[in-house]
Amino acid sequence: MTKENMQPMHQLMGYDRAITMFSPDGRLLQVEYAKKTVRQGSTAIAMVCSDGILFVTDKRVIDSLVVPEAVEKIWQIDEHIGATASGILSDARVLIERAQLKAQQHRITYDSPIETSTIIKDICDLKQICTQSGGLRPFGVSILVAGVDNDSTPRLYETDPTGIFFQYKATVIGEGEVEVEEILHKEYNENLTIDEGFKLSLKALKKVLGDNFKIERIDAAYITIKEKKFKKFSKEKIEKTAADIKDIKEKKKK
Repeated sequence: MTKENMQPMHQLMGYDRAITMFSPDGRLLQVEYAKKTVRQGSTAIAMVCSDGILFVTDKRVIDSLVVPEAVEKIWQIDEHIGATASGILSDARVLIERAQLKAQQHRITYDSPIETSTIIKDICDLKQICTQSGGLRPFGVSILVAGVDNDSTPRLYETDPTGIFFQYKATVIGEGEVEVEEILHKEYNENLTIDEGFKLSLKALKKVLGDNFKIERIDAAYITIKEKKFKKFSKEKIEKTAADIKDIKEKKKK
């Protein structure tokens, strides 16, 4: 290979060295790499149901020596707001703790619960700064934030490493995104209750994980419109719902 032929390749390689450098076709390669990191993370599902908000995630506990209960994948931001993430969870923890502090400060200052949209905008502001500042790297995590606001309306948002966010009825992030999204498009509707949505989510995770599907790997939480309180599903509830799905499948086969 001649020196002239090597030069274009050498130039192309330089565009992913700095977060602030655009490639000739208008891409920030470091941000795209961060998005790929999210796709390699464990699956996380969230949806708006007729009676509240639902989170269901895979904790990806693959070491038998790890205490499953110690692995946290769904976080409470405020009484009425929760979040889950996929990607680099250490990045997520920093953003979640920032959101928790923001929610506490809002309650102390205004004596009222913070809006879900305010939390997501604050997270996205920091993420966006990290896409245009030299010496930084993008947050390698996508976060699903959902809550029941003062007007008793459940809202769900997704933000990716670029700092953009969208409001969803139901969404999924992580390694099983394509398969789960296909199931959600076919079977999700706004009239699903939290229990029905939980069954649908476990069914989707079971399809994605296959033989690796275990109760210990599942984390789930919900917020009802009536109570506006973040609550985790018990292990017994997860086991019972998983058993119900199995029974339904066996009946269909017969």
